[in-house]
Amino acid sequence: MDDVVVRKLSSDEEAPYELLLLADPSMDIINDYVYKGECYVAYINKNIVGAYVIVKTRLLTLELVNIAVNEAYQGKGIGKRLIFNAIDMARRQGAKVLEVGTGNSSIYQLAFYQKCGFRIVGIDRNFFKKHYKEIIIENGIKCIDMIRLSMDL
Repeated sequence: MDDVVVRKLSSDEEAPYELLLLADPSMDIINDYVYKGECYVAYINKNIVGAYVIVKTRLLTLELVNIAVNEAYQGKGIGKRLIFNAIDMARRQGAKVLEVGTGNSSIYQLAFYQKCGFRIVGIDRNFFKKHYKEIIIENGIKCIDMIRLSMDL
């Protein structure tokens, strides 16, 4: 979509929590990484249609901790635009590795990240049992483990 514009939110702008909650059901966890990281938003006209949050985790490593697209705009290439914006931004910041994690039950997201060039590098066992109060069910599967993916930049 050529009419999509992606920009970093300024420090005085509120993160688009309604969107971020589509990808992460925990407001406490979202607040933590929004505070630590940088939030980028995708606009069509003046409407926010997507967002991602990226956090520096190690010296030359950034992690994409949330990426979400408004349900009405999913399947239109906005998520891919956000991923490639994050990759470009990470390279400009001098990062050598970009990481992302998704739930074992997030079948579509797992395929999406791999199509964008990420490779599976590990499993964080019981991640969602340890860090989330609520039970997460996706695609009829209980979300328990975090599948870790990585891309060399």
